[in-house]
Amino acid sequence: MTKERKVDLYDELGADYDLMIDWKARLKNEMPFFRKLFAERRVRRVLDSACATGMHAITLAGEGYEATGADPSAEMVAKARANAAARNADVRFVQAGFGELADKTGRAFDAILCLGNSLPHVLSDTELDRTLADMNEALADHGILIIQNRNYDKIWPEKIKYMPLNTAVAGGRELLFFRMLEFHQETMTFSIVTFEKSAGQWSYRVSSTTLRPMFRPQLAVALRKAGFSNLSFYGDYQFTPFQKDETMDLIIVAAKD
Repeated sequence: MTKERKVDLYDELGADYDLMIDWKARLKNEMPFFRKLFAERRVRRVLDSACATGMHAITLAGEGYEATGADPSAEMVAKARANAAARNADVRFVQAGFGELADKTGRAFDAILCLGNSLPHVLSDTELDRTLADMNEALADHGILIIQNRNYDKIWPEKIKYMPLNTAVAGGRELLFFRMLEFHQETMTFSIVTFEKSAGQWSYRVSSTTLRPMFRPQLAVALRKAGFSNLSFYGDYQFTPFQKDETMDLIIVAAKD
């Protein structure tokens, strides 16, 4: 991936990505989960793959972990570096996508994160195998991989189209983020409609990307094929056991053999 590569939706969102997410609430919900796992596994070196604007890596660095972030979008990496500089955080950010993490970020991480429903951007079984094998290669012996996807075992059969509306006010702008799925035979179009009110006038723009649903049984097989074992499946960051008809998230913790 060259520096000039465009990554559709994420390059288009740019600085508005951080306005779409309530980072304070999200990190308050998620960090106890990571702290517990990392303490149990003696994790020190963490790679956040598909890191977007870098807030997980920055937070981990602030807690004393050696953190690296990787993302295929040049826009997201630039924003992540700016976020780190603004917080005086010592984090290395690399432009790298799935399948090239080991080569571009180095190896021997104690933990790799793949959060924010990022893995469904992988659109074929062959690419999924390559992605998971690359993550396995980037991990130290007995390292762990943590994946957080939406629960497609529920979303796909029920055709759940809409996600909660997010809002933000910044710099005299009022923003509404409306996220939705359009279902196709084997894939989905994920769109974010950004409504913006500025100087009393509303406008909107639509950014879209293609996703492929990933189901718990499929991921279990692919992870074991890539060299992972001791798979644990949760429905949220409170370690609630995954229930395919109940929870809206699928969180997987997998150990490198």
